[in-house]
Amino acid sequence: MAYVNPSGEFNRDQRYIPTRITEDGRDGYPVEPGRYRLIVSRACPWANRAIIVRRLLGLEDVLSMGIAGPTHDERSWTFDLDPGGRDPVLGIERLQEAYFARFPDYDKGITVPAIVDVPTGQVVTNDFAQITIDLSLEWARHHRTGAPQLYPPDLREHIDKINRYVFADVNNGVYRAGFAGTQEAYEKAYARLFARLDKLSDLLAGQRYLVGDTITEADVRLFTTLARFDAAYHGHFKCNRSKLTEMPVLWAYARDLFQTPGFGDTIDFIDIKKHYYVVHKDINPTRIVPAGPDLTNWLTEHGREKLGGRPFGDGTPPPPPKPGERVPAGHGPDAAGLTPASTTD
Repeated sequence: MAYVNPSGEFNRDQRYIPTRITEDGRDGYPVEPGRYRLIVSRACPWANRAIIVRRLLGLEDVLSMGIAGPTHDERSWTFDLDPGGRDPVLGIERLQEAYFARFPDYDKGITVPAIVDVPTGQVVTNDFAQITIDLSLEWARHHRTGAPQLYPPDLREHIDKINRYVFADVNNGVYRAGFAGTQEAYEKAYARLFARLDKLSDLLAGQRYLVGDTITEADVRLFTTLARFDAAYHGHFKCNRSKLTEMPVLWAYARDLFQTPGFGDTIDFIDIKKHYYVVHKDINPTRIVPAGPDLTNWLTEHGREKLGGRPFGDGTPPPPPKPGERVPAGHGPDAAGLTPASTTD
């Protein structure tokens, strides 16, 4: 499978399944505890958003989660982390099976995150941007006590604006640099990425979070890219003007979130590196996975408390991850015997 566009700019296929799971079930899929399964890979930044939001909102007991392995081929993500290589709830080896169960002639990307209807085994949606918004709004009756408001009504317009340019210039911007097929396309994407990171640095120099004084959907979306920056994008995607650790404001902001329950405890650096360096064979034909970078610095003091803000607003931190959903030991800073701090201020 080739990822680089030899003719120039990388253009992401954004033809996602628009079906939504809503409280009123207007698309034929009402919110029902236990009916659906969220399929993710910890390697994927788009899926990582859904993992974080599900954790923060406390939806673990009403929306189960299946975890695909970090690598895939041209057919789809596989459940090689599970015994027998099958998802224990859906009984499938490849996510592709759930897509084909609903759309036998499906010709678009088999992507994560995806939500599958367990009774039928059919995919419902893979619209990653809408999934996390709907977890906040449509699943509200099932949120845990103390769940934060990640998409509050009075901030939605501002959050949407931030999300649009963070997606275009940063979330997708690293891919536009990494998958560019010409020098001109690469340099254009590179310049656009770092221009936006500089603007975000200026914004976050004076405030703890992107919108308002609490964590919102906007912070979740930026965080998953920053968490992968030094481990993958700096080298693999040639986004090498600066490492994240060399951008003081963004580095402190990322560490602040990483040390907040629900964020760092979802990050699997081993899976992240395996995915990018093994799957993208046209960029890394040797498929050698780098040994670095050092991860212990993710747990160093960030000093962002001085800017004020309350991570969860009037809510509370989520409880620790369920045993079956914990990032494996040694796949993060805990490799040095350290664990993310609990930030509750």
